[in-house]
Amino acid sequence: MHFHFPFTMADVLWTFTFAAQLVLLVVLLGRDRAGRFPLFTASVALVAFRVLTGRLLMGRLPQMTMMQFVIITAAIGAVLGLLVLLELARKAFGRVPRAAWVTGALVVMAIGAVVVTYWGIWPTWEQVKQGSTFQLLQLIAQKGGLLLDVENILVGLLIVVFGARYGAGWRSHTQRIVIGLSTASIGQLSVQGIWQAIAKHAAPKSMDEYNHIIAMRERLFNANSMLFVAVLVWWIITLWLDEPGTARAATPEGNVIEGEVETATLESGGVEVMDGSQKDDTQQGER
Repeated sequence: MHFHFPFTMADVLWTFTFAAQLVLLVVLLGRDRAGRFPLFTASVALVAFRVLTGRLLMGRLPQMTMMQFVIITAAIGAVLGLLVLLELARKAFGRVPRAAWVTGALVVMAIGAVVVTYWGIWPTWEQVKQGSTFQLLQLIAQKGGLLLDVENILVGLLIVVFGARYGAGWRSHTQRIVIGLSTASIGQLSVQGIWQAIAKHAAPKSMDEYNHIIAMRERLFNANSMLFVAVLVWWIITLWLDEPGTARAATPEGNVIEGEVETATLESGGVEVMDGSQKDDTQQGER
Protein backbone atom coordinates (compact mmCIF):
# COMPACT_ATOMS: atom_id res chain seq x y z
CA MET A 1 0.00 0.00 0.00
CA HIS A 2 1.45 3.31 -1.08
CA PHE A 3 0.59 6.58 0.64
CA HIS A 4 -0.64 9.16 -1.82
CA PHE A 5 -0.06 12.82 -0.98
CA PRO A 6 -2.52 14.81 -3.12
CA PHE A 7 -0.67 18.15 -2.85
CA THR A 8 2.26 19.33 -4.91
CA MET A 9 5.22 21.29 -3.58
CA ALA A 10 3.71 24.44 -5.07
CA ASP A 11 0.46 23.82 -3.13
CA VAL A 12 2.33 23.35 0.14
CA LEU A 13 4.46 26.47 -0.37
CA TRP A 14 1.40 28.53 -1.29
CA THR A 15 -0.37 27.38 1.89
CA PHE A 16 2.59 28.19 4.13
CA THR A 17 3.14 31.56 2.42
CA PHE A 18 -0.45 32.73 2.75
CA ALA A 19 -0.79 31.45 6.32
CA ALA A 20 2.44 33.20 7.34
CA GLN A 21 1.26 36.45 5.78
CA LEU A 22 -2.00 36.28 7.73
CA VAL A 23 -0.12 35.61 10.97
CA LEU A 24 2.22 38.51 10.23
CA LEU A 25 -0.76 40.83 9.73
CA VAL A 26 -2.19 39.65 13.07
CA VAL A 27 1.14 40.42 14.77
CA LEU A 28 1.37 43.85 13.15
CA LEU A 29 -2.16 44.77 14.22
CA GLY A 30 -2.23 42.98 17.58
CA ARG A 31 1.15 44.25 18.77
CA ASP A 32 0.50 47.83 17.62
CA ARG A 33 3.23 47.72 14.97
CA ALA A 34 0.87 48.74 12.17
CA GLY A 35 0.70 52.29 13.51
CA ARG A 36 4.49 52.59 13.45
CA PHE A 37 4.90 50.96 10.03
CA PRO A 38 1.67 51.69 8.12
CA LEU A 39 3.20 51.38 4.66
CA PHE A 40 4.92 48.10 5.49
CA THR A 41 1.62 46.77 6.83
CA ALA A 42 -0.16 47.86 3.66
CA SER A 43 2.53 46.16 1.57
CA VAL A 44 2.10 42.88 3.44
CA ALA A 45 -1.68 43.10 2.99
CA LEU A 46 -1.27 43.76 -0.74
CA VAL A 47 1.06 40.78 -1.22
CA ALA A 48 -1.37 38.55 0.69
CA PHE A 49 -4.22 39.83 -1.48
CA ARG A 50 -2.24 39.09 -4.65
CA VAL A 51 -1.35 35.60 -3.44
CA LEU A 52 -4.98 34.79 -2.56
CA THR A 53 -6.65 36.27 -5.63
CA GLY A 54 -4.03 34.82 -7.97
CA ARG A 55 -4.80 31.38 -6.58
CA LEU A 56 -8.58 31.73 -6.59
CA LEU A 57 -8.99 33.47 -9.94
CA MET A 58 -6.48 31.41 -11.93
CA GLY A 59 -8.45 29.52 -14.57
CA ARG A 60 -11.70 31.28 -13.66
CA LEU A 61 -11.02 34.54 -15.49
CA PRO A 62 -10.12 35.03 -19.15
CA GLN A 63 -6.37 34.87 -19.62
CA MET A 64 -6.10 38.47 -20.78
CA THR A 65 -8.13 39.76 -17.84
CA MET A 66 -6.00 37.76 -15.43
CA MET A 67 -2.81 39.12 -16.93
CA GLN A 68 -4.09 42.67 -16.64
CA PHE A 69 -4.94 42.11 -12.98
CA VAL A 70 -1.47 40.68 -12.27
CA ILE A 71 0.26 43.56 -14.08
CA ILE A 72 -1.74 46.28 -12.30
CA THR A 73 -1.21 44.82 -8.83
CA ALA A 74 2.49 44.24 -9.56
CA ALA A 75 2.94 47.89 -10.55
CA ILE A 76 1.12 49.05 -7.42
CA GLY A 77 3.26 46.70 -5.33
CA ALA A 78 6.48 48.11 -6.77
CA VAL A 79 5.45 51.69 -5.99
CA LEU A 80 4.30 50.73 -2.50
CA GLY A 81 7.54 48.86 -1.91
CA LEU A 82 9.58 51.96 -2.69
CA LEU A 83 7.42 53.94 -0.25
CA VAL A 84 8.10 51.29 2.40
CA LEU A 85 11.83 51.83 1.89
CA LEU A 86 11.32 55.57 2.32
CA GLU A 87 9.40 54.90 5.54
CA LEU A 88 12.18 52.69 6.92
CA ALA A 89 14.96 55.05 5.83
CA ARG A 90 13.28 58.01 7.54
CA LYS A 91 12.97 56.03 10.77
CA ALA A 92 16.56 54.79 10.60
CA PHE A 93 18.21 58.05 9.54
CA GLY A 94 15.84 60.65 10.92
CA ARG A 95 18.69 62.32 12.85
CA VAL A 96 20.90 62.70 9.79
CA PRO A 97 21.15 66.27 8.43
CA ARG A 98 18.80 66.88 5.52
CA ALA A 99 21.58 67.61 3.03
CA ALA A 100 23.35 64.34 3.81
CA TRP A 101 20.03 62.45 3.75
CA VAL A 102 19.09 63.78 0.31
CA THR A 103 22.60 63.16 -1.05
CA GLY A 104 22.56 59.57 0.16
CA ALA A 105 19.10 58.98 -1.29
CA LEU A 106 20.17 60.31 -4.69
CA VAL A 107 23.28 58.10 -4.69
CA VAL A 108 21.23 55.01 -3.83
CA MET A 109 18.67 55.80 -6.53
CA ALA A 110 21.44 56.41 -9.08
CA ILE A 111 23.01 53.02 -8.35
CA GLY A 112 19.61 51.38 -8.69
CA ALA A 113 18.97 53.14 -12.00
CA VAL A 114 22.32 51.93 -13.39
CA VAL A 115 21.57 48.33 -12.42
CA VAL A 116 18.08 48.48 -13.94
CA THR A 117 19.48 49.99 -17.14
CA TYR A 118 21.98 47.19 -17.75
CA TRP A 119 20.03 44.27 -16.30
CA GLY A 120 17.82 42.52 -18.81
CA ILE A 121 16.56 43.53 -22.22
CA TRP A 122 14.84 46.84 -22.92
CA PRO A 123 12.41 47.24 -25.82
CA THR A 124 13.11 49.87 -28.43
CA TRP A 125 11.33 53.20 -28.34
CA GLU A 126 9.35 52.23 -31.44
CA GLN A 127 8.11 49.08 -29.74
CA VAL A 128 7.05 51.11 -26.71
CA LYS A 129 5.10 53.59 -28.83
CA GLN A 130 3.42 50.88 -30.86
CA GLY A 131 2.57 48.76 -27.84
CA SER A 132 -0.59 48.93 -25.78
CA THR A 133 -1.02 50.66 -22.44
CA PHE A 134 -0.84 47.37 -20.59
CA GLN A 135 2.41 46.47 -22.32
CA LEU A 136 3.88 49.73 -21.06
CA LEU A 137 2.47 49.02 -17.61
CA GLN A 138 4.00 45.55 -17.73
CA LEU A 139 7.39 47.05 -18.51
CA ILE A 140 6.99 49.48 -15.61
CA ALA A 141 6.03 46.63 -13.26
CA GLN A 142 8.99 44.47 -14.32
CA LYS A 143 11.61 47.20 -14.14
CA GLY A 144 10.01 48.66 -11.03
CA GLY A 145 10.21 45.29 -9.30
CA LEU A 146 13.87 45.01 -10.28
CA LEU A 147 14.57 48.53 -9.00
CA LEU A 148 12.79 47.69 -5.75
CA ASP A 149 14.94 44.59 -5.20
CA VAL A 150 18.14 46.56 -5.81
CA GLU A 151 17.03 49.37 -3.48
CA ASN A 152 16.03 46.87 -0.80
CA ILE A 153 19.56 45.49 -0.79
CA LEU A 154 21.25 48.91 -0.83
CA VAL A 155 19.07 50.49 1.86
CA GLY A 156 19.29 47.34 3.95
CA LEU A 157 23.08 47.42 3.78
CA LEU A 158 23.14 51.08 4.82
CA ILE A 159 20.81 50.50 7.77
CA VAL A 160 22.74 47.45 8.96
CA VAL A 161 26.10 49.27 8.75
CA PHE A 162 25.12 52.76 9.95
CA GLY A 163 21.72 52.30 11.61
CA ALA A 164 23.09 51.71 15.11
CA ARG A 165 24.61 55.21 15.15
CA TYR A 166 21.20 56.81 14.67
CA GLY A 167 18.95 54.64 16.83
CA ALA A 168 18.19 51.75 14.43
CA GLY A 169 20.41 49.07 15.95
CA TRP A 170 20.40 45.33 15.48
CA ARG A 171 17.37 44.67 17.71
CA SER A 172 15.25 47.54 16.40
CA HIS A 173 12.14 46.72 14.41
CA THR A 174 13.32 48.96 11.57
CA GLN A 175 16.49 46.96 11.06
CA ARG A 176 14.66 43.66 11.46
CA ILE A 177 12.19 44.58 8.73
CA VAL A 178 14.85 45.77 6.31
CA ILE A 179 16.95 42.64 6.88
CA GLY A 180 13.98 40.57 5.78
CA LEU A 181 13.39 42.75 2.73
CA SER A 182 17.05 42.56 1.72
CA THR A 183 17.15 38.78 2.16
CA ALA A 184 14.04 38.29 0.03
CA SER A 185 15.43 40.60 -2.68
CA ILE A 186 18.79 38.81 -2.72
CA GLY A 187 16.97 35.53 -3.25
CA GLN A 188 14.79 37.01 -5.99
CA LEU A 189 17.70 38.51 -7.92
CA SER A 190 19.77 35.34 -7.51
CA VAL A 191 16.99 33.18 -8.94
CA GLN A 192 16.45 35.59 -11.83
CA GLY A 193 20.16 35.73 -12.63
CA ILE A 194 20.63 31.95 -12.47
CA TRP A 195 17.57 31.27 -14.61
CA GLN A 196 18.55 33.86 -17.21
CA ALA A 197 22.00 32.28 -17.46
CA ILE A 198 20.49 28.81 -17.85
CA ALA A 199 17.95 29.93 -20.44
CA LYS A 200 20.62 31.79 -22.42
CA HIS A 201 23.10 28.93 -22.65
CA ALA A 202 20.76 25.93 -22.58
CA ALA A 203 20.26 24.10 -25.86
CA PRO A 204 18.17 21.00 -25.20
CA LYS A 205 18.55 18.35 -27.86
CA SER A 206 15.83 16.04 -26.61
CA MET A 207 12.60 16.14 -24.68
CA ASP A 208 14.33 14.65 -21.64
CA GLU A 209 16.83 17.51 -21.55
CA TYR A 210 14.02 20.03 -21.96
CA ASN A 211 12.06 18.47 -19.08
CA HIS A 212 15.23 18.50 -16.97
CA ILE A 213 15.63 22.25 -17.55
CA ILE A 214 11.98 22.89 -16.67
CA ALA A 215 12.36 20.81 -13.50
CA MET A 216 15.42 22.85 -12.59
CA ARG A 217 13.40 26.03 -13.05
CA GLU A 218 10.72 24.70 -10.71
CA ARG A 219 13.31 23.85 -8.07
CA LEU A 220 14.80 27.34 -8.29
CA PHE A 221 11.44 29.05 -7.82
CA ASN A 222 10.45 26.67 -5.03
CA ALA A 223 13.71 27.48 -3.23
CA ASN A 224 12.94 31.18 -3.56
CA SER A 225 9.44 30.59 -2.16
CA MET A 226 10.90 28.72 0.82
CA LEU A 227 13.27 31.62 1.45
CA PHE A 228 10.32 34.02 1.44
CA VAL A 229 8.48 31.84 3.96
CA ALA A 230 11.59 31.97 6.17
CA VAL A 231 11.57 35.78 5.88
CA LEU A 232 7.91 35.88 6.92
CA VAL A 233 8.68 33.71 9.97
CA TRP A 234 11.59 36.05 10.81
CA TRP A 235 9.24 39.04 10.71
CA ILE A 236 6.60 37.27 12.81
CA ILE A 237 9.06 36.38 15.57
CA THR A 238 11.05 39.60 15.65
CA LEU A 239 8.06 41.94 15.38
CA TRP A 240 6.30 40.06 18.15
CA LEU A 241 9.17 40.89 20.48
CA ASP A 242 9.52 44.38 21.91
CA GLU A 243 12.44 46.58 21.04
CA PRO A 244 15.06 47.14 23.75
CA GLY A 245 14.52 50.41 25.58
CA THR A 246 10.72 50.17 25.71
CA ALA A 247 8.54 49.78 28.75
CA ARG A 248 4.94 48.65 29.02
CA ALA A 249 2.93 50.61 31.56
CA ALA A 250 -0.65 50.25 32.76
CA THR A 251 -2.92 53.29 32.77
CA PRO A 252 -5.58 53.86 35.48
CA GLU A 253 -8.21 52.61 33.03
CA GLY A 254 -6.32 49.32 32.64
CA ASN A 255 -5.01 49.93 29.13
CA VAL A 256 -1.44 48.91 28.36
CA ILE A 257 0.71 51.45 26.58
CA GLU A 258 4.19 51.00 25.22
CA GLY A 259 6.69 53.83 25.25
CA GLU A 260 10.35 54.51 24.84
CA VAL A 261 12.52 54.66 27.95
CA GLU A 262 15.86 56.38 28.16
CA THR A 263 18.77 53.96 28.27
CA ALA A 264 20.33 55.74 31.24
CA THR A 265 17.13 55.25 33.26
CA LEU A 266 17.07 51.55 32.48
CA GLU A 267 20.71 51.12 33.44
CA SER A 268 20.33 53.06 36.69
CA GLY A 269 17.64 50.86 38.17
CA GLY A 270 14.76 50.26 35.80
CA VAL A 271 11.38 51.83 35.47
CA GLU A 272 8.81 51.72 38.22
CA VAL A 273 5.22 51.45 37.05
CA MET A 274 2.53 52.61 39.44
CA ASP A 275 -1.20 52.37 38.90
CA GLY A 276 -3.65 55.12 39.73
CA SER A 277 -4.28 54.08 43.35
CA GLN A 278 -0.57 53.89 44.19
CA LYS A 279 -0.03 57.33 42.71
CA ASP A 280 -2.84 58.84 44.79
CA ASP A 281 -1.46 57.25 47.96
CA THR A 282 1.97 58.72 47.26
CA GLN A 283 0.56 62.19 46.73
CA GLN A 284 -1.47 61.98 49.96
CA GLY A 285 1.65 60.90 51.90
CA GLU A 286 3.57 63.89 50.60
CA ARG A 287 0.80 66.21 51.76
